[in-house]
Amino acid sequence: MAASDPLSLVFAALADPTRRAILARLAQGPATVGEVAEPFAMSAPAISQHLKVLERAGLVSRTTQAQWRTLTMQTEPLDHASAWVEQRRREWNLRFDALEAHLKTMQARPETDNSQEAGS
Repeated sequence: MAASDPLSLVFAALADPTRRAILARLAQGPATVGEVAEPFAMSAPAISQHLKVLERAGLVSRTTQAQWRTLTMQTEPLDHASAWVEQRRREWNLRFDALEAHLKTMQARPETDNSQEAGS
């Protein structure tokens, strides 16, 4: 079963290079579905599936005016994903710093004489 929490939906959407390319195009400004689909050698239903994944993740919104469907990138979900990654990065850096400090204290300790331990 696929995860349905917002963060999982964003990361799943970003996992595909076609969807990342679509977002890169939309980062330049709104575009029609046809404009977004143009550079890809794939069927309209395949592009539609990619767009649905992006919409489900909240990364793309679609508006309709007359016969034109315009897509617009939504950055809020990316902001949340970025904040999550940044928080993990801070936590990992703190853990690496603690590990480094621990290793330095281990290296600074005088080594015990193994012959004394064996004879004890």
